[in-house]
Amino acid sequence: MKKVFAFVAMTGLLIFGVNQTIQAQDAAPAADEMTQVDAAEPAMEEAADEIITMPEEEQESMHKQLKIKFIEGDAGFMSSIAIAMIFGLALCIERIIFLSLSEVNSKKFLEDIQAALETGDIEGAKKVCRDTRGPVASICYQGLMRIDQGIDVVERSIVAYGSVQASTIEKNLSWITLFIAMSPSLGFLGTVIGMVMAFDSIQRQNDISPTIVAGGMKVALITTIFGIIVALILQVFYNYILSKVEALNVDMEDSTVSFLDMIVKYNLKFKK
Repeated sequence: MKKVFAFVAMTGLLIFGVNQTIQAQDAAPAADEMTQVDAAEPAMEEAADEIITMPEEEQESMHKQLKIKFIEGDAGFMSSIAIAMIFGLALCIERIIFLSLSEVNSKKFLEDIQAALETGDIEGAKKVCRDTRGPVASICYQGLMRIDQGIDVVERSIVAYGSVQASTIEKNLSWITLFIAMSPSLGFLGTVIGMVMAFDSIQRQNDISPTIVAGGMKVALITTIFGIIVALILQVFYNYILSKVEALNVDMEDSTVSFLDMIVKYNLKFKK
């Protein structure tokens, strides 16, 4: 019995010793790994800081590059292109705001006028027109002002005043097209003058080295690049404005036709 107990005790000691050895061996690589992780943490933090600061550096470099290219393209011609862009964008923004304010719910507006006309309340219909903004309300108001003079007079006044409102809607569009055409033209003019200046420098130095030619051509072409970019930006705004003008013209035509039908029904109703 004693031998069995001694054998079990020795076996337990051997197993415990082996486990301690295995744990010590496992702990050594883990410690090495922790040391490597601790050593790698500063490098990872530095890399993260670089990643975070990269967009700011890129933005700063982009801003600096634009300023450098603006100066390289000759301040006179680049300033003229910038002025064309500023005036063109100002006119585009003004037209977009004006056209957005001119858009109304024509269906509801005509329903309110019809409700007033059905009860014979001409002044109420006029008040609806005065309280509503936009060309449709202005045209209908001009028709209501002459409702006592007959349907023919009302129709002529609507057509005449509709032309006036259409001209008001399309106001300043010709100036926008002017700045769209001017921007690349100024860029091409700057390029031509820059090329002439580059050839003058070649003639003065009596040398046709690639450095002189490439430098002069690069500076000369910068104005064309900026002029084309400005023209593209203004063209996008101009097409958007044209789409709003077309939508307003269609709305004016549909609304005036519906309004004339109401006037005819109103006259027939009260004549009877």
